[in-house]
Order: sequence, then C-alpha cells, then structure tokens
Amino acid sequence: MAVPLLWMISTSLKTRDQLYVYPPQWIPAPVRWENYVEVWTTLPFGRFFLNSLFITLLATIAEVASVAVVAYGFARFRFRGRHFLFMLMLSTMMLPSVIGMIPTFLIWKELGRLDTFTPLTAPAWFAWGPASIFMLRQFFLTIPRDFEEAAILDGAGPLQVLWHVLLPLVKPALVVVALLAFQANWTNFMAPLLYLNTPEKFPVTLGLKFLETSLGPGSEAPLWNLMMVVSLLMALPILVMFFFAQRAFIEGIRMGGTKD
Repeated sequence: MAVPLLWMISTSLKTRDQLYVYPPQWIPAPVRWENYVEVWTTLPFGRFFLNSLFITLLATIAEVASVAVVAYGFARFRFRGRHFLFMLMLSTMMLPSVIGMIPTFLIWKELGRLDTFTPLTAPAWFAWGPASIFMLRQFFLTIPRDFEEAAILDGAGPLQVLWHVLLPLVKPALVVVALLAFQANWTNFMAPLLYLNTPEKFPVTLGLKFLETSLGPGSEAPLWNLMMVVSLLMALPILVMFFFAQRAFIEGIRMGGTKD
C-alpha cells in the first residue's frame, strides 16, 4: 500500500531526464526541490486549491448538517410512510450515478446555474448521502430515549435535543461522515468537469487534468514530476485528516457494534 505513495514522492523530486530512466530510480539524484515551486507558476494552482477548499468545506458542512437532521427524523419521529420513505431513500444507492448526469445537468441549465459553484454545493443541503443517513440513523437508535425525555422535561425542543443531547453522543459517527464527505468533494472530478467552464473557477482536480495535457518545451510527454507534486499536495489534507481521526473511526466501529 505504501509503494504508490513512495513512488509519487520520489517522482515529484525528479528532473525530467530522470522520469524515464530504466531501471527506475527510487532515490532521485539530484533531488529537484524546485518542482514544488515551479508547479505554482505552470498553472494558477493557488487559485485552484482555494476553489477546491471553498467547495469542499461548504459541501461538507452542509452534508453533515442535513444528514444529521434527516437521520434524526427517521430514528426518532413516527409519521405515516416513514418506512416507505426510508426504503425509497436507500434504494437510490442502487442507481448508478451516470444515470442522473444528463437530467441533473439539464435542470441546472434551466435554472441558469451552469459555470457556478451552485451545482457542486447546493445539493449537499438536501442530504444527498443515503449511506451517511443510514449510518447516523443506526447510531441514533442505539441511544436510550431517557436522555431525550429528560431534556424534553426541561423544556427542550426537537432541534435543541438534537444539538445538545444527541449530536455530542454520536460525535464519532459525525467525524466519519465529515471525513467521507470531505474526501468525496475534495477529489470530485466529474461534477466540476460537467458544470464549470471558466478556468478561474476550476478546482485542483481539473487543474491536474490540465497539467497532464501540458507539454514541456520541446517535449511530447506530460510533466509527470509536476503532476506528482500536485497529486501529493492533494493527498496531504486527506492523509492528515485520516491520521488525526483514526481514533474516531475505531470508536465509531465499536459503538456501531455495541448492542444496548
């Protein structure tokens, strides 16, 4: 599992002449640290990273908030058609994402929101993660109702119960949802490719694709060393987040496997 990561680091420090040496060199000689500076001038990757950060943070916060509310409703409220709606929501997981690409594109086109960040962030406010809803619902069901009843007796409303009582108890599950949402939005390529046309609005995933098709002076090959620099910079936030959140993952698995 570590070999691809080590090869990416090695390639990011190579000169262009070292890229196609056979047998491959694991340790570049000489080490070219200038690649990490050159990549920022090849394309406006500073802007690309800011766009990705804006889209990812907005969509992640929206998804965690909306998913928590919907999961709370399915777990604690009794209303007609609740089971049917829950099964209908889960059934959407069986539909390949490509089926909805054209209809969704036409909807955003009619709304006049093409070449904006709206198609990349607005759906997150409507709980677009059925798997996350299912997981949070299962966590809510493991919490005894005594906690909620005590809060209700003190005058708390449904949203206050959710915010002050339930969410702190399912924090490991929220961390997992946030991490998965962050990773999905940070590495999202297809949606920006469909909806964005202006280079100034591109996330880093599209910027990396543009860099792949860029040619060096007198060269007919992609700039693999610079591509590995960008790929490594893209992977670092996810690696750091998973490293610090691994404790929450383990606790989440333990809580999910506990039978009350």
